[in-house]
Amino acid sequence: MNLGRRHALCCGAALGAGLFTSLMSPPARAALRNPCRGALPPALAQHPMVLQAFEGIDAARLVDTHAHLLGNGDSGSGCTVHASMHQWWRPTEVLRRRAILNAACVAADAPSIDRAYVQRLQELAAGFPTGARWWLYAFDRAHDNAGRPDAEHTTFHVPNAYAERIARENPGRFDWVASVHPYREDAVPTLAAALDAGAVALKWLPSAMNIDLADARCKPVYELLARRGVPVVVHCGEEKAVPGAEQDAYGNPLAVRAPLALGVRVIVAHCASLGRARDTDRRNAPLVPAFDLFARLMDEPAHRGLLFGDLSAVFQRNREPAVWQAVLQRRDWHARLLHGSDHPLPGLMPLFSPPALVKAGLLAEADVPVLQAVREHNALLFDFMLKRRLRWQGQGLPAAVFEGAALSPRPATVSGG
Repeated sequence: MNLGRRHALCCGAALGAGLFTSLMSPPARAALRNPCRGALPPALAQHPMVLQAFEGIDAARLVDTHAHLLGNGDSGSGCTVHASMHQWWRPTEVLRRRAILNAACVAADAPSIDRAYVQRLQELAAGFPTGARWWLYAFDRAHDNAGRPDAEHTTFHVPNAYAERIARENPGRFDWVASVHPYREDAVPTLAAALDAGAVALKWLPSAMNIDLADARCKPVYELLARRGVPVVVHCGEEKAVPGAEQDAYGNPLAVRAPLALGVRVIVAHCASLGRARDTDRRNAPLVPAFDLFARLMDEPAHRGLLFGDLSAVFQRNREPAVWQAVLQRRDWHARLLHGSDHPLPGLMPLFSPPALVKAGLLAEADVPVLQAVREHNALLFDFMLKRRLRWQGQGLPAAVFEGAALSPRPATVSGG
């Protein structure tokens, strides 16, 4: 791994499932690049659709619970990335890096990739009312089964200290989410220290990081999270963008029953809305849509108050219309759904198709030009407005989804860490 290369890119959970399928699809060719324009011009900023998006929203509670940091360590961030994303003989990885830099509106020749990324994120946040906040994710290394860091299978690494620093320097806008691999010998004290330093959640991507949620080494972590009332964000469903350890079975939504059984609040990233997983509740364990397994868990009474889903990436073009319809129509789920952008993916132009949402009957055709115009200036505002406009059979997402109502503080069951 070459840590000194100028254009290294990390924090790649934001690299996006299905990225290159979308990039190569014919309808997307005319809009491959984000134009990365500045702040919305006054006429657009005052457009009724923009103003209506915030109606009924308490700006002091508006929260995006799924956003990523990017960088190459050139500011001392400590971020690293696998060397393959710079190797010309691996063009898919090089294209991935370039696409994400563009999605984040970071010039490849920026004096500092780290600083340019954070500066653009600050500019995007300025397009929201005072009080709106974003959760910024750290990301631990993959570890082998012996609990040792596994550089070969670590696509990216974003240190906790970096995420904490960026949040501390931007207290009005950003919170931070820790990432600690449970197989580490120091997992519990490291996580406890992160929570003491203000981390609002823990983030895992099991298939890439090599985390079996049922492994006994996870139990002390779960017990700490339950005591503190802090959620774990778990990526479930198919993972195409971050190969890592390639333990696909570890992304099965049914695996989150392990932390749930110990009283841990679990946020299933993307509502497990991509790919298929084995239905291990059945004897022959057939492959079924991962989203169906998430839905099963959401409908199990034992998990109410503990199990949540975030809507990051759910309305990308590589999801099924049935998924879109379900999250809008299931009013009984809405108190347990959370807004998330998966930043910087909303800026990766081919990944979203408002016309496809129109065709599916979820979006008014007249909304598309305004949404597309907003996206060229502020992809985060586009993502927020899109979710606010979507309807299925007259049902949309309530304000509580965007206000993080599901995450109201829960008293700890036991004091201390």
